[in-house]
Formats: sequence, structure tokens, C-alpha cells
Amino acid sequence: MRSPRRLITSVAVSAVLLLAGTGCEQSARVGSAGKAGRPAVAFVVPNTSLNFAMEMADGFAAGVREVGGVDYSIVGTPRNDNAGQAKLFDDLVTTGKADGGISLFQQAADIFAPLIAKAHAEKIPMIAVDNRMDTTAKIDLFVGNDNYALGQQLAGEVVNRLPADAKGEVVIGTPVPGVPVLDLRAQGIRDEFRRRLPGIEVLGPFDTKQDPLVNQSTWDTLVTANPTALAYLGTADQDAVSLAAIHKRDRAKWLAGAFDLDPEALEAVKSGDLLLMSPEHFVKGAIAGRWQARHAKDGGALPKGWIYTPGLAITRSNIDEIIKRQASTSAKEAWFKPHIEEVLGDQKTYLRPMSEAR
Repeated sequence: MRSPRRLITSVAVSAVLLLAGTGCEQSARVGSAGKAGRPAVAFVVPNTSLNFAMEMADGFAAGVREVGGVDYSIVGTPRNDNAGQAKLFDDLVTTGKADGGISLFQQAADIFAPLIAKAHAEKIPMIAVDNRMDTTAKIDLFVGNDNYALGQQLAGEVVNRLPADAKGEVVIGTPVPGVPVLDLRAQGIRDEFRRRLPGIEVLGPFDTKQDPLVNQSTWDTLVTANPTALAYLGTADQDAVSLAAIHKRDRAKWLAGAFDLDPEALEAVKSGDLLLMSPEHFVKGAIAGRWQARHAKDGGALPKGWIYTPGLAITRSNIDEIIKRQASTSAKEAWFKPHIEEVLGDQKTYLRPMSEAR
């Protein structure tokens, strides 16, 4: 498991770190030092250790800084802990430490429902990030990918490397079954193979678990049980790390693919051991941070609907550029700036009805 320190050091210069008990584990709070009279916003993430959350946190901080004059905090438990995350969200609502607004990436709608209602009662503006809310949550702005399309894109990268008449098996794994964004990716993978290579039998998705050691052990078992499979594809970042390690260790001929931008996964793309699809989490965080800060600072209305953010296939053709981009927060801010401005400036293309989000 990667250390939360990378998140803490990359989110903000002169950041402050507080530790608060959640009843289960400690949680990290990162942000700029508070100043009297300034509005404050927050981003509540599922964890402070996995790549997807770290990227969104970096982006959120950059988005708030772009607006200026607004304090921010980023809170989350070290590992996925829905109850602990919910308590952090409730603490922000109860204490008023994010009265300017809260962006939320949650994976347990039933736990958060009464807390979101409480935040509405306190008139705290909210933005859903990465995982759209049920309509009953009444959060009118969602920033996220088309995860079904991301699954199709990853499958397409694999299909392009297989014969047009390929026959055999492809194995899908997902570390958290039931999470909508991951389930949609798996379905997109399955449907793209069915459409383009009907001779391929897609197996899974199998539960690969999120714990790093268990995840790699599970993938080892799946590879052993399906030794003639043409490809093994995961829906999340830990799958990428595990598949890359197994592919390299075994000098395998099968194709491996997964998601996100873990540094080990990037090196595996460079060595030819992995294909990656990046949801470009930094962009989602930056857009949420900018809108949240603008609203807190100037009182302008938040848009309503789904702000669609595209993903990017990471292959050996662009891996050097991406590794350079990921080397520092300042490099990411510079690289992503025109992409963020495009999404913010073209509402006809990127602001879509909430009902279309997937």
C-alpha cells in the first residue's frame, strides 16, 4: 500500500496535517491554514492511500488555488472505510468547517443519505465527484467519467492487439463488486468484446479484493485457473499493480490491462507489461475544486447536471509524456490546464443531463 504521505506533501504547500479518530482508524486532513473571514470548502474522499483518490485530491487543491481566497481541506480515511468517511463528512457539516461547500466522493449511498440530508438542512452546497448520487440525494452537480465508455476503451486497446478472428477467453476482475463505476467499466469491457470479437468468451468479473496482497494472490489464482486466457483485465488501480507484477514475473505472453496511474503501473506500461486506461482523476478534482471555490467566494450558482470528463489510454506511445506529467503537482497543473479549460468552457459538449451519467 502506498503511503498517505505522498498525498499530504503533494496537495498543498504549507499544508497542515491533523489526525482525528473515526472510531475505526485515524484519518488524514490536509489543507491550507485557515484565515478569519475567508470561506472554506472541503473534499471528502474514500481513502488517502490509493492512486485514484490521491489524483482527485491533487486536482481539487489545484482548482481551489486557481480561484484563490478560499481555504480548503481534504479528508478521508487511510483505507476504504465507509463508516469512517461518513463520520468525517458529518464532522464537517456539524462544525461548519466547510460552510462554503463540500465535494463528496462516496461509495455507500445508504450510509451517507441521512448525512447529506443534514448538510442540505444546513444549506451547505455539495458536488458529487466520480460516483453519481441517487436522485433522492438532491445533489444537482456531478463531475465524473463515462465509466462504461472507459471500459469499452480499455477493451478496444486489447482488441486492437488481437487477431480479427481471435477465439479464446478474457478474464475480468474487480476489487469492489457493487461499486457502480467499477461495475460499469466491467460491463463496457464485456460488451466491447461481444461487439468486436464475438469469438471471445469473457469470464467474470471476479472479486479480486482491494488489499494489495490479497489482490495479487487472487489474480495469481485466476491466471493459474485460466492458463490459456488471452488477456486479464482489472477495473481499478490495485488490479493494475498486481497484473503488472505477475506479467513481468512470468514473462507472460497474455495481455494485461487495468485503470489509474499508480507509479508501478506506469513503469509496467513502459516495459510492455501493461495497458492502462486513465480516468484522469486530476481533472475531476480540479473542476470540482474550482466550482466549489467560485461558489464559496462569489456566490454564483453552481451548474446543474453531469460534467463529463474524458479518460485517456496510456500506452507505450505516450508513456514518457505521462510519466513526466505525473512527476510533480506543478507538472500536472501545467499539463492539465488546457484540458480543464476546455471542459469548463464548452458546456455544450461537457455539461450533460444528470440522467445520462454512467
